[in-house]
Amino acid sequence: MSKKLTAIDLFAGAGGFSLAAHHQGFDILAAVEFDKKAAETYRTNIVERLGAETYIFNQDINEVDVHGFMKYRNIKQGELDLLLGGPPCQGFSTHRINNSGANDPRNKLLIRYFDFVEALRPKVFLVENVPGLLWKRHKSHLNKFMKLAKQHNYKVIGNMPLIINAKDYGVPQNRKRAFILAVREGINISDISWPPKPTHFSPKKNLQSWVNASSIFEKPPKMVLNQLTKHYKLKNDWDEAQAKKFVESLEFGSKILNSDPCNIRMMHTKSVADRFTQTPLNGSREDIVFRLPCHKNGYRGHKDVYGRILFHTPSNTMTTGCNNPSKGRFVHPWLDHGITLRHAARFQSFPDDFVFLGSSTEQARQIGNAVPLGLGIELIKNIKEYLF
Repeated sequence: MSKKLTAIDLFAGAGGFSLAAHHQGFDILAAVEFDKKAAETYRTNIVERLGAETYIFNQDINEVDVHGFMKYRNIKQGELDLLLGGPPCQGFSTHRINNSGANDPRNKLLIRYFDFVEALRPKVFLVENVPGLLWKRHKSHLNKFMKLAKQHNYKVIGNMPLIINAKDYGVPQNRKRAFILAVREGINISDISWPPKPTHFSPKKNLQSWVNASSIFEKPPKMVLNQLTKHYKLKNDWDEAQAKKFVESLEFGSKILNSDPCNIRMMHTKSVADRFTQTPLNGSREDIVFRLPCHKNGYRGHKDVYGRILFHTPSNTMTTGCNNPSKGRFVHPWLDHGITLRHAARFQSFPDDFVFLGSSTEQARQIGNAVPLGLGIELIKNIKEYLF
């Protein structure tokens, strides 16, 4: 019997990357996650439910003794197949303006990740972060990381972080992230295809189309579908038959069970709910008369806040505020409230039996920070096929 492939997940969060690796047959030896509730979510779903023999180090990664860590899990240098990790990305986030975030101490965690690379000497390592990692203000951190990789005889595929969009791999979400894939010297990479070839494309290409946000929600009542038909008829200058055919082509998902512990949403004040009532299907804050003080005087930014999820495209990025309509286009497509945590988890392609723990704010943070399961599976499957 062939030896099972092994992996370790740093900055593991709720376990999106680990779940993808588990799906691909890897034995997750250990996971490091500082957030207590995220670690509990990981333990509940991946260790207890799926039976993974993963030891979870619920502590600050700066305080983890790497060599003691290896000894505890009986990991010898050079034996590990795959090291995963997504160092906290807030310092690199595009939400930071001007040079804010350039000196964020969390940026140094990217370098701390390399301490584990140096000690473990994995065959392959994969890092995930936001596209802002490539911004000029963060050049010193990225350059140091890339230099360390070269000094320790790792080849970064593509010679730089590559931007990958989850929607190109069947995730119903427009989510761009930077990935660094590096392979240890001595492993053949001559025929590797990285990033993996997309599986889903723009509808204009007549290939397998991106998965639309509609697939996350149960089929709406007939009255809503009729309103939606009118919307597309007017918006696209279609006749009735064209609009009806388009609406009938939309795919919908299953209804969320009332017993689902993640079937919870924000409770809005009457004034906020009234604004949602006035917001049309596929609409945004610009489609109603009301204006917040910060949006008056012709302010054109932040158009997505208080907007409804669009039926006919992959959703906008699920962030750590994905349950809060004031943080983005997170209003239910036809009901007058924000999406539930389960909707957000579905956008991240987590199965409905994956339960997030903690307060609604803690759960939203775990969901927004996760690597989408569907994307993680495609990436790790590609690595497994070409490198192992």
